[in-house]
Amino acid sequence: MRAPRGFLRIGRGLAVPVRRVSVFTALGLLVLLVVACVATLSLGRLGIPLADLGEALGGGAEGKNAFVLERLRGPRLVVALGTGCALGLSGALFQSATRNPLGSPDVIGLGAGAGAGAALVALMLPGTVPVPVGALAGGVLAMALVHVSTGTGFRNPARLVVAGIGVAAICAAVTQYVVYAMKRDSASELAAYVNGSLDSRSWSDATTIGLVLLVTVPLTALTARRLGIGEMGDDIAQGLGSEPRNTKTFAVVLAIVLSAGAVSVAGPIAFVALTAPQIAKRITRAPGPHLLLGALTGALLMVVADLCAQQLPLFEDLPVGIYTMAIGGAYLGYLLTRERRKGAL
Repeated sequence: MRAPRGFLRIGRGLAVPVRRVSVFTALGLLVLLVVACVATLSLGRLGIPLADLGEALGGGAEGKNAFVLERLRGPRLVVALGTGCALGLSGALFQSATRNPLGSPDVIGLGAGAGAGAALVALMLPGTVPVPVGALAGGVLAMALVHVSTGTGFRNPARLVVAGIGVAAICAAVTQYVVYAMKRDSASELAAYVNGSLDSRSWSDATTIGLVLLVTVPLTALTARRLGIGEMGDDIAQGLGSEPRNTKTFAVVLAIVLSAGAVSVAGPIAFVALTAPQIAKRITRAPGPHLLLGALTGALLMVVADLCAQQLPLFEDLPVGIYTMAIGGAYLGYLLTRERRKGAL
C-alpha cells in the first residue's frame, strides 16, 4: 500500500509531490536532533546551563561558556552533525544504486582503506603528513582497487561487494600489522583514530565536512529522481530515459566522496552509512531512496553516539566509532536474520 502523498508548492508554478509520512518523520527526526544537540552542549560538569544556552548560541557567551561552545563542544558537535549527514546520505545513495539493503561504503572497503592509510602514515611519516590526509588517501586508493578489481567499475553491485570485501580484508591486515609494530602510546592513539573519533575536533574540520556537503548535496538532489525511477528496475528506467547504469555509477561516486569526506575529519566511522537509511526506510515504510531521511537519521545516530561517548561514566573517552559499531552490529544481525527468513540470502 502506497503512502499518501501531498504537494510541496515552490512559488506559483512548481508543486513537488511528497509523502506525508516522510514529512512527519523528518520533523520528528529534527526534533530529536535538536534535543540531542542541546543535551550535548548542556550536560556534564562543563556543560552550558540551559538558562545560558540561548544567549551563548546568540554570540553572548563569556568565560567558561565561551570556551565550551567555541573550543570544546561546539566544533565537535558540528563535526558530528556533518559527518552523520554525510554518512547517512552516502549509505542511502549506495543502497539505492545497488538495490541491496546490506550495501554501504563500509562494506566495499572504504573505511578499512582509510584505516590502513592512516596507519601507514602514522608509522612511516610521523609528524610529516597529517593522519587524516593518510586516511583520505587510503580510502581513495581502496576504492580505486575495487574499481579495477570488478572489471566493470562500479556498475555491477554483486562484483562491487565481493571486491570490496577482499580489499577490506587486505587493508585490515595492514592496519593490524602497523598497530602491532608501533610503540604502545602511539598505537593506542592510532587505534582510537581508526575506530572513528571526534576528540579534539576543530572548526577547520567542521569547515571541511561542510564544504563536502555543500558540493555533494545539490548533485545528490539532482540525481534523486533518477534513483527513484531506477528502483523500479533497469528495464523500466531505461524505457523512461533515465540511463540506469550511468545513474548508478554517479550515485556510487557521490557516496564515496561523501564517505571519504567524513573519514577525513572523523576517521572510519562504522555502520552509520549502513544503518541510517535502513532505519529511515523502516520508519516510513515507503519506497524510494530516502536521501533526506537517511541524512537526518545519520546525524542523529552520530550525535547520540558522541553524547554517550562524552557522558557515560562506565565507557568514558571511548571513540565514538565503538558506539556506532555496537548499534550497527546489532542492527546488521537483525537485518541479516530478516533477509534470510525472506529467502533473500
